[in-house]
Amino acid sequence: MDLLFANNRNLMRMYVILVLSVLLLLGLAFLGTYFFRAKQNARRARKQQAVAARLDAVVAQAAHEHKERTDAAKASAALTTVLPAIKQGDQEPRRVA
Repeated sequence: MDLLFANNRNLMRMYVILVLSVLLLLGLAFLGTYFFRAKQNARRARKQQAVAARLDAVVAQAAHEHKERTDAAKASAALTTVLPAIKQGDQEPRRVA
């Protein structure tokens, strides 16, 4: 009877160890998945920040070029109001040989 009780106790210890090791492995698997996804999210965030920085630079450059074009158009319009276009009238354009 003592032998049966000792075997039963050892069997119960083995089951407890087995359950604890399964729980430990599951915890490690979930932890590894969490870190893997966190690493992917961090990489994705860095890529998005890089794209946003390049886009901001392109937008700033386009805004600068648009401002230069509008300033040049305003200067041209101001110049044509001061110096009206030369009218040709009935004359043919002169030809220079």
